[in-house]
Amino acid sequence: MSRKTKIICTLGPATESEEMIGKLMDAGTDVFRLNMSHAKHEWAADLVKKVRRQAQRRNAHIAVLFDLTGPSIRTGDLPQPITLAYGDVVEFRKTGTDARVEKSTTVNYDGLMGDVAVGNTLVVDNGALLMQIDVVEADRILCQVKTPGIMGSRRHINLPGVRLNLPALTEKDRRDLALAVECEADYIAGSFVRDAAHVRELREATRALEGDAQIVAKIEDQEAITNIDAIINESDVIMIARGDLGTEIEFEELPILQRRIVKRCHELGTRVIVATQLLESMITNPTPTRAEATDVMNAAYEEADALMLSGETSIGRYPERCVEALVRISTRIERSGSQGFGQGMLLRDERQKTARAAVTLADSLPDARLVVLTRRGVLANQVAMLRPRTSGFYAVTPKESVCRILSLTRGVRAIKLSFSSSIEETIQRVTAQLLKDELVRPGTPIVIVSDILSDHFAANSILLHHA
Repeated sequence: MSRKTKIICTLGPATESEEMIGKLMDAGTDVFRLNMSHAKHEWAADLVKKVRRQAQRRNAHIAVLFDLTGPSIRTGDLPQPITLAYGDVVEFRKTGTDARVEKSTTVNYDGLMGDVAVGNTLVVDNGALLMQIDVVEADRILCQVKTPGIMGSRRHINLPGVRLNLPALTEKDRRDLALAVECEADYIAGSFVRDAAHVRELREATRALEGDAQIVAKIEDQEAITNIDAIINESDVIMIARGDLGTEIEFEELPILQRRIVKRCHELGTRVIVATQLLESMITNPTPTRAEATDVMNAAYEEADALMLSGETSIGRYPERCVEALVRISTRIERSGSQGFGQGMLLRDERQKTARAAVTLADSLPDARLVVLTRRGVLANQVAMLRPRTSGFYAVTPKESVCRILSLTRGVRAIKLSFSSSIEETIQRVTAQLLKDELVRPGTPIVIVSDILSDHFAANSILLHHA
């Protein structure tokens, strides 16, 4: 596999056909995301079946990620959009209360009035509208418009720097979570994660439903930044969701913050996704802007595990071309070098130290391959976080679910293969498979690292073998 950076595509009206899902796989998609903010259950369940069928036909390990809506604050339904001019007064009120001003809408969070204060900034629709809160009452707030625009129904509201007393999971999230478990989702993303307790709550709720999906924590506000180390340590994957995060902080801080989070994920051994507006112009245009190409290049240069497309593939005109663009840009920068954050990973246990030794050995041998034998994928992820330079890095596991989990992990190709009780026979099977797939030649050095127990092979072991 020449490309190390993995690609996540969001499915939507533009990509819901089984034929298009197959085309996106062929173009290079590794993970498909279902945005539950906009998805009906029947539609989502049907899409999962389509993804599984197309993956099976290609003998490909493709993961499915359910992205929960989270406790977002949104405006209410409007009979028609409201046109706002600078200085206009806009009212946001509790559901069931009467409007006092002409330009008024409800909000879906009754606790809003208790969380905000006069002088706070209120942002609508991911920064399209900026307002200042002038009046706070028990059942409504009044804001002054600072930037003109149009406010539609169910628009997202951000309150930069304001501590909101929202729950980690809403009732809708819990219903969507039950569907994700029923569909055997590989990943479940929690939106607006603000501390490690929110990650634990989502994981516990998943396990209570007998699900074993890995947990993605979406970093979207300032409170999450304050608690970033604890969130990284509690999560399986971090997603830098730059849409909402970009409205919570000053825009010139966002690139710096992205790089800091990616670096910290490398240090603490947690995978990381860079998301939102990577190729936003390609929703309507067939090629990316120069700035977008540079943005994608930077994320790949930082060695993020995966890059995620949202509207580009869910509603865009050119979904295949978007995936192809990510493939071309990331592959090109990978040939040129990288930031090297993986060298700073903190080695806190024997497994991580074994992983470091294996990577060092594989990288020091000309044309060597690196093979991880793993039952749960944990060691494979730890090895991947060290960003081995070897041209061939493979994780061998007997479980299809683990193969799919590794489809989000940078640089590794998963191979499904049953293990023998004899390590010698297991190594023979692995070598035979690599030779059959033309991934090695006779005599190629193979560094095999494992954390599984067998009759003659201890956990956390390294073996140098030749094909």
